[in-house]
Amino acid sequence: MSLQRAGQVWRRLDVTVRDLPLGILFLVASFLPGLRGHGTEVGDLPTRPFDALAVGALALESLPLAVRRRWPVVCLALVTCGFALDQLRGYHSAAGTALPIVLISAGSHLEHRRRTTVVLLSVAYVPLAIALSLLGSGGETPAEFVTFYLVLALAWGAGAWLRSTRVAEAERRERVAAETRTAERTRIARELHDVVTHHVTAMVVQAEAARYLTAAPERLEQSLTAVSDTGRRAITDLRHLLDLLNPDHGTGTGTAEAKELRTPAVGRVLTLVEQTRRAGQPVDFTEQGTPPASTGSADLVAYRVVQEALTNALKYAHGSRTSVEVRHGEGEITVEVSTDGTGSRTAAAVGSGRGLAGLRERVDILGGDFSAGSSTDGGFTVRARIPAGSTS
Repeated sequence: MSLQRAGQVWRRLDVTVRDLPLGILFLVASFLPGLRGHGTEVGDLPTRPFDALAVGALALESLPLAVRRRWPVVCLALVTCGFALDQLRGYHSAAGTALPIVLISAGSHLEHRRRTTVVLLSVAYVPLAIALSLLGSGGETPAEFVTFYLVLALAWGAGAWLRSTRVAEAERRERVAAETRTAERTRIARELHDVVTHHVTAMVVQAEAARYLTAAPERLEQSLTAVSDTGRRAITDLRHLLDLLNPDHGTGTGTAEAKELRTPAVGRVLTLVEQTRRAGQPVDFTEQGTPPASTGSADLVAYRVVQEALTNALKYAHGSRTSVEVRHGEGEITVEVSTDGTGSRTAAAVGSGRGLAGLRERVDILGGDFSAGSSTDGGFTVRARIPAGSTS
């Protein structure tokens, strides 16, 4: 069995089983001839040989370490009693060293009534110190009892610091997870807005136009065919978007269809233009330059810019001439969509701006420039300069 495999098996064991070896180690060490009588000594009592009562004291000091993380109060109470018996009887065993460890563990893992526990331990230390002073030879001064108390307090403080660090890290992870979930929901909402709004707007416009074509069966059939094609395209785009939410997406374990390219390329802008034309919007399309081999996320952002601008033109400036210009430069893509007439000004006044705000965020993430507003001739223009080659 490899070390990694053994480590995984060990971490799967109950915490009590994992902590038990430490207690056994202290118990065994206390009986070693070289360590006997050389443990913690408080009160200057003469060292006494081990007897039957010593076995009980050592067991109280050592074995409760097995539950130091599961039941920290129980562990602390038992070890404290064993330590007091150890010191009052003068065994001075190596197991007495377990008390600071238990204090660190309790300070780290105790969740409730922490102040009460500290007060009770402090109060219990006073009669123990008095009893040790009376039983001892008088070599232990009050200052030394206070020093030992401060050492124990330092051990508790170290455990409290570990606990606060662990809580802070858990809060940070939760905060990062919440921010990640929020950002992901925002991204999905933005994608749904781009896909659904464009296609549904086109379908509504085409369906409205079909109402007036009942006397022209051929044109009516073309209009209904356009509605049907737009609906199928909307379903396809939604399916592509939902595939991105599939846990198998990008892992190589998905279906063959899910492994297909899901990112709309700039070359598909012409499809958007044709769809908008069939909805009754006159659109001029110009594409200059050659797309680079790798554009990263720039092609998707450029596609969304054109999609949102054409959607707004359909909704708020239907029938006004619109021009779409895509320029492929060295390391960047420039998109400009302009709509003539006064209808586009209605877009700025009536629209929610959610789509344009989402586009601005997309472009900003890639380090580009974005602007949208009324032009001098009363129209509305959307411009975006998108660096190519980066991902978002």
